[in-house]
Amino acid sequence: MISRELCQRVLQKAVSTGADYAEIFAENTNNHNVFMIAGKVDSVKDTVVAGAAVRVYKGLRSVMATTVDTSESGLLRCAEKAADALGQGEAQIDIVLKERLFGDIHPVREVPSSVTNARKVEILKEGYFAAKEYDTAIQQVTGNLLDVDHNILIATSEGLYTQDRQIRTRIAVSAVADKGDGAQTGSCNPGRRMGLEMFDFIQPKNVGIHAAKQALTMAGAGYCPAGVMSVAIDNGFGGVIFHEACGHSLEASSVAYGRSQFAGKLGEKIANEKVTAIDDGTIANSWGSINIDDEGTPSQRNVLIEKGVLKSYMVDKFNGRRMGMPSTGNARRQSYAYTPTSRMTNTFIAPGEDKNEDIIASIEYGLYAKEMGGGSVNPVTGEFNFSVNEGYMIRNGKICEPVRGASLVGKGSEVIRNIDMVGTDLDMGQGMCGSSSGSVPTNVGQPLIRVSTITVGGR
Repeated sequence: MISRELCQRVLQKAVSTGADYAEIFAENTNNHNVFMIAGKVDSVKDTVVAGAAVRVYKGLRSVMATTVDTSESGLLRCAEKAADALGQGEAQIDIVLKERLFGDIHPVREVPSSVTNARKVEILKEGYFAAKEYDTAIQQVTGNLLDVDHNILIATSEGLYTQDRQIRTRIAVSAVADKGDGAQTGSCNPGRRMGLEMFDFIQPKNVGIHAAKQALTMAGAGYCPAGVMSVAIDNGFGGVIFHEACGHSLEASSVAYGRSQFAGKLGEKIANEKVTAIDDGTIANSWGSINIDDEGTPSQRNVLIEKGVLKSYMVDKFNGRRMGMPSTGNARRQSYAYTPTSRMTNTFIAPGEDKNEDIIASIEYGLYAKEMGGGSVNPVTGEFNFSVNEGYMIRNGKICEPVRGASLVGKGSEVIRNIDMVGTDLDMGQGMCGSSSGSVPTNVGQPLIRVSTITVGGR
């Protein structure tokens, strides 16, 4: 995108007023989106995001400027604005860039841009009509097929010059069912860091059927009773409870400023000894994986909690300065227009040794959260709330009738102490996580777990 020689000149301009670190982040991203509703293709959209950001540090001060003009003059103007905003001084760094290739652990066999729109529409139709035709109670279906080709370049005053290409594909089907007692929604939206070969092992038909079944189940369900009870949370997207309740509180963007429930607790026992939690951006072809983060640091496997003990945080370069800690490869941003900060990649509770049937059998009265929905958290206090997309009552150790309207409410530091059974069947779910640096793809995951005590919202 931008030559090494030009990046070197731009960085030299960026440090001209005394910055002790400078960085260029440039991108060219192509998003392709096919959307279906009312039995037909509603739209096919292509969007391009292209531009660059120049960021400079001086101690614990940071300034970033952006531009869509990536010509030499445009980039030099951008660097000058960042340098001027930082303050007055003289350059203390002579910059020499060396290209580095970190490799790609996410092979792509079928690049989406090389596939015709007609084939993409056929893939989406298969999922859409599988949901639409599943039952007469299905009132509405929407479908979406997204592919992203994200190309980035990073150059820094530390001598780094590198590039990466990130291709992701995702299909989403949402169904609405009504059995006469109010409409309910079901959805399924798997994604991978790969091309259209994703559909060699994820069948669009099964995606549609999953969405329709969930909508029908919830349409025929009564309301969930409220109260404090034991809850079994299933694998896959059930991992959102750790992501929201604890993961955000382990990001340096909160920890560095003391605005985290887990700040200053490295080496302390913060969870039940059955809980080991990991953030791993190196899982091949996984939705949240990266080769390098958006500061050019190679991704890595970070053990956050090991047998209940807090082992590490997720750290970006700038917040790492305040904390006196190195980057863990977790700096992420939605685009060049956002300042990067510490974010999760693929975050999950590791498999334990409890059998699924024993987890369910251990609950006299409680809730089985088969599939979680979205949630929110205050990372300072750890207080969270989540919706349950598909839930069932448990009575006398058996899964019974479906219930709707359930939510889980609590505090992160308490819920991870109350996870007292962890199954063996790890699975992942895909999502988009929003924070100060925009929306980024993240995986959440866990085996089936039991939370011994948690507040369930309902009726």
